[in-house]
Amino acid sequence: MRRKIGGTNLEVFPIGLGAMPLGIRGSLPLDAAVAVIHAAIDAGMNFIDTANVYCTDNQDIGLNERTIASALKSIDDSDVVVATKGGLVRPQGRWERRGSPQDLRGACEKSLEDLNVEAITLYQLHAPDALVPFADSVGELARLKSEGKILNIGLSNVDRNQVDEAMSIATIASVQNRCSLFHQRDLSNGLIDYCRQNSITYIAYSPMGGGTNHVALRDEPVLSQLAEKHEVTAYQIVLAWLLEKSDNILPIPGASRRSSAVSSANAVNVQLSAEEVAQIDRIGSD
Repeated sequence: MRRKIGGTNLEVFPIGLGAMPLGIRGSLPLDAAVAVIHAAIDAGMNFIDTANVYCTDNQDIGLNERTIASALKSIDDSDVVVATKGGLVRPQGRWERRGSPQDLRGACEKSLEDLNVEAITLYQLHAPDALVPFADSVGELARLKSEGKILNIGLSNVDRNQVDEAMSIATIASVQNRCSLFHQRDLSNGLIDYCRQNSITYIAYSPMGGGTNHVALRDEPVLSQLAEKHEVTAYQIVLAWLLEKSDNILPIPGASRRSSAVSSANAVNVQLSAEEVAQIDRIGSD
């Protein structure tokens, strides 16, 4: 059932935990956030995606990572893969890109400290910085890898041309972009297939659509019918659909409640037919 991360020897549960909700809108109390992480792990999830900027502003940089470190401290975490990111900052709550080699090195070294690890298993460029040559950003990640500070390199919010450029510099293990029923760009433009052909895992963030689309899923008739048929939720149907689209997709739904994390993990048990997958495809193309 597990899926490999790119061409590495890392094997993870087909659905990961997106840790962003644990701190992005004003953090949960630490014990509540830790409980969500433990529930996800107990349900089978062993991939946790975070970032140094999953916080309210620059004063709290690393908060999400420190929360994860606290959660893992009290359990056997030898099977857990934690992926984090660098390349953004949060001045006064804004999102600003900082992809210079100096910025990335500083962010990575702070993440090492906040995660309390000697090496980061998967370190991702959070987003290309238009003010910095892309090759410079990726090159710094390659240097950090050569120094043993990161073990694998990932990219986020990138297109195919950027993936190509990055692959000419370093081995790329993952690409993390937005992908959902209402945001199928990378399914239709071939990027997901291209990643699969190049042994790159495609990490799908906001798999429920985010914001209003998240709510809209509950009101979609086809999803409601399929959810009733399979005796699951519409959200589980959408996750099962994503898993069926390609074997290199790793959805990372967020959770701020233990029940949500467990529900997402249980979506791996939903078996959709080819006809049902086609029905769901048509929703996003309407």
